[in-house]
Amino acid sequence: MQTRGRFLTGSTMGHVVRMTLTGATGITFVFLIDLANLFWVSRIGDPKLVAAIGYAFAIQFFSVSSGVGLMIASTALVSRRIGMGDRESARHMATGSMFITAASQAVVAALIVGFRLPLLDLVGAEGETKMLAARYLAITVPSLVIMALGLVASAALRAEGDGKRAMYVTLWSGSVSMVIDPILILTLGLGLDGAAFALVISRITLAGMALRFAIGTHNLLALPSLWGLRQTLRPFFLVAVPAMMTQMSTPFGNYLLTGVISEFGDDAVAGWAVVNRLTVVAFGGIFALSGAIGGIFGQNYGAHQYDRLRSTLRDSLIFCTGYTLVAWAFLASTSGIVIDGFALRGDGIAVYRAFALVGAGGFLLVGAMFVANAAFNNLGKPTRSTLMNWFRDGVLTLPAALLGAAWFGAVGVIYAQYLVGAIAGVLAAFWAHRYLRGLGRQS
Repeated sequence: MQTRGRFLTGSTMGHVVRMTLTGATGITFVFLIDLANLFWVSRIGDPKLVAAIGYAFAIQFFSVSSGVGLMIASTALVSRRIGMGDRESARHMATGSMFITAASQAVVAALIVGFRLPLLDLVGAEGETKMLAARYLAITVPSLVIMALGLVASAALRAEGDGKRAMYVTLWSGSVSMVIDPILILTLGLGLDGAAFALVISRITLAGMALRFAIGTHNLLALPSLWGLRQTLRPFFLVAVPAMMTQMSTPFGNYLLTGVISEFGDDAVAGWAVVNRLTVVAFGGIFALSGAIGGIFGQNYGAHQYDRLRSTLRDSLIFCTGYTLVAWAFLASTSGIVIDGFALRGDGIAVYRAFALVGAGGFLLVGAMFVANAAFNNLGKPTRSTLMNWFRDGVLTLPAALLGAAWFGAVGVIYAQYLVGAIAGVLAAFWAHRYLRGLGRQS
């Protein structure tokens, strides 16, 4: 059993690449299955079903992002304790984090299910499309509590440095979904309900596998105890509250953008739904980067190895640039295939092309935000991530989207999204660099 943090020695670039690629493999596979889910629904031939998933995603994105924020807090707490050599405390904090996360997600799920119709009204859903989206949310959102168990168990695996098994967790859950998606949606004729049930089953699988590895392989979870929960509460929420606020900014921005693009009709929203799914598939490595490198920052911060923190930031930005160039080339070269495969039409075609040919390139700078978030969340400055993300999504996004839509139509929303992200990414990376440069040099 590993007692000393594995990220405290060796090449930081090697750790960044290994943890991110294993994380990306898992998360990209899950998002690829989500894309396949949308593809099978699109084969039914009703644009309202695809648009309904797009509207539901705008709302469900909030719930998943809150869970990711809680997972980030779990990774930060557990990895720091491992870096300090205090494994027993790390185990109790992992268990306490799991209890807090599950309880928090239960509250979020209840609120979303209870207020799903007003939320859909606000995002612009109407008529039959709105009711379809509401039904999809009612089926899928309650499973957030189960997903919470899997997220925290996976966070413990990443804090330990076992990116391989964290990857296996998502590969297994995605494989299950890959098999049952077409069966439920097309063979059994359940349509959108089949897509929802497949997502629930996939989350159950994710939780089961993550708990198996966290408990059976690494003994990373202690028996629940009141004192362990008390020990965890304050440090957990010191990271979790700003981390959740940070994570919630992205779905808030997406919610605003969906509202703007809904003015152009179901075809545009269908194209937007495909853009959202392809974004997380193509840039899975960037999305995984923030969580994957959290353990590297956390362990080295706990061990006061500040030079390795600075090299981790640098190597992460280099990795982010190379990954984006490859993903952008892939999206641009396959845009026609995607448009035909998802039967997009009208404004939906224009929206997707704007993303694949222009918007995707914005991740050259957008990705810097994810790197800066990981640094701040794991180095005791999570509110800085919150400020930068809400500056992007709460201050800049809506006016930029409205101007873009007025000047260029539906595609202007795509241009605005990535321009705003690029500006915020540069500012966040500069701020993180300034902070890390001063660590360990005050004395």
